[in-house]
Amino acid sequence: MYEKQFEGRSAIVTGGTRGIGKAIVLELARRGANVAFNYSKSADEAERLRTEVEGLGVKAFAAQCDVADTEQVAAYVGQVKEAFGAIDMLVNNAGITRDQLILRMKEEDWDAVIDTNLKGAWNFCKAAIRPMMRNENGGSIVNISSISGVVGMLGQSNYSASKAGMIGLTKSLAKEVASRNITVNAVAFGLIETEMASEMNAEYREKILAQIPLGRLGNVQEAAEVVCFALSDSARYITGQVIQADGGLAM
Repeated sequence: MYEKQFEGRSAIVTGGTRGIGKAIVLELARRGANVAFNYSKSADEAERLRTEVEGLGVKAFAAQCDVADTEQVAAYVGQVKEAFGAIDMLVNNAGITRDQLILRMKEEDWDAVIDTNLKGAWNFCKAAIRPMMRNENGGSIVNISSISGVVGMLGQSNYSASKAGMIGLTKSLAKEVASRNITVNAVAFGLIETEMASEMNAEYREKILAQIPLGRLGNVQEAAEVVCFALSDSARYITGQVIQADGGLAM
């Protein structure tokens, strides 16, 4: 049904080498998009994914980039534009956690999470908007938020603040670029089976699971398909919205 729906288009997915990001990269490639993604440490992991993406018959671009570094991001986006000729889609997925009660949280843990999750999204939006504005058909941006940014989570004042900030960024930017046919939406995921989720305290994880009406965690493929919908032509009349994909946890 969705085969090659993004043929001829190019996307950037930050934090695309694992978890939800990797699933998004691969789903975009299956649907015909050329896909760029960044990595922070593992060049080998990125190279394996690049090979896998190219095996799907599309172009891939992988390079090291610190999403919190404005100059690095601008240079990276320029390289993607040169490699692909255009940038049609952006998914701000890169994110980290440094969970701790606020009285015990270190300043560097606050800064690291805000810089990666929120400033990183701002950096990429700022760099990618200009080439998108030159596109005849505009573009689409999806910011990966979290229900932690909608309702707040115990011990996640930094993470919740960063994800709530992404929602504000989404709504503000959507108003700024709507006249240029660029849509900007956020997806607020609940608990998805990823490496990050597996590191949660087992007792806390079970407590959250018990609150999910659908009775299970989501999986990365389901997450990728929600993001692809938000990027697709089917969602061209949707902008400035937060799609909650959380199994009903925060309804």
